Amino acid sequence: MIEIMPESSGAMLAVKATGKLTDADYKQVWIPKLEELIKQFGKIRAVVFFTKDFEGWELHAAWDDASFGLKHRSDFEKIAVVGAGRWVEWGTKLGSHLMSGEVKTFSEAQLPEALAWAK
Repeated sequence: MIEIMPESSGAMLAVKATGKLTDADYKQVWIPKLEELIKQFGKIRAVVFFTKDFEGWELHAAWDDASFGLKHRSDFEKIAVVGAGRWVEWGTKLGSHLMSGEVKTFSEAQLPEALAWAK
């Protein structure tokens, strides 16, 4: 599940990812909100907080994530990835080479720092 966090403000969207992410999470929450902010601000910033119970992505959700990221790779100023396991951290570092903005990983304990960095 993707949940918009109350720390979101202006051109910065913070979300919490729990359980297994689905196509519906992307099409009903994540993508519409990102597109709204891109339309409003041009370049945006994002914080994605993966909780301890994050289980990964359904196949279609992974495709949604990859295709949106490639389509909008120039629309992000900063992306903070928080609390992810080593496999997500590794994927984030690999994917950062396809993005024009800064991408940085943080531990779960560093969530406040990640939010401050993204703002």
